[in-house]
Amino acid sequence: MEIIIEGPQELVGKDGRRYVLREFQIKDLNAVVSINRRVLPENYPEWFFVEHYMSYPKAFIVAEMDGEPVGYMMNRVEYGWSNIHKGKAAHKGHVVSIGVLPQARRIGIATNMMIRGMKAMKRFYGAEEVYLEVRVSNTPAISLYKKLGYSITGRIPRYYADGEDAYIMSRTLEDY
Repeated sequence: MEIIIEGPQELVGKDGRRYVLREFQIKDLNAVVSINRRVLPENYPEWFFVEHYMSYPKAFIVAEMDGEPVGYMMNRVEYGWSNIHKGKAAHKGHVVSIGVLPQARRIGIATNMMIRGMKAMKRFYGAEEVYLEVRVSNTPAISLYKKLGYSITGRIPRYYADGEDAYIMSRTLEDY
């Protein structure tokens, strides 16, 4: 099924459960902050989520099951040096944060949020490429990103608060 980038879209997970992808709404703030706190060691203050929603509403995606948020993807678009074409400036989508509750994992939610988010960053905000930071130890996430066409384009020593390095993973958005 083709992932749409406007309005809610109901999808069927690999296990037959149904979920909806849609744009974040301010009423989702507490649930999204809660997901962030539960599944990621990097936590952001509420204003950080609101700032991204206000600046890039079409690229802030929520997944819900049975009317309750179970995942989110927060993105922005920056202008700076390309991670792919060295020495060239580009509009770069940045996957700031993505999280899915454990009970909703492994059915395609993260994959489809990524696809919708990348399409939105390109269509609505002019991104030519996209990048993200991921813990070097996060093998499941690295596998997902590689499946979606990302490659490792850099490494940031001691990026995370606990001292772990991050890979920078990037891809073009030419085919989106």
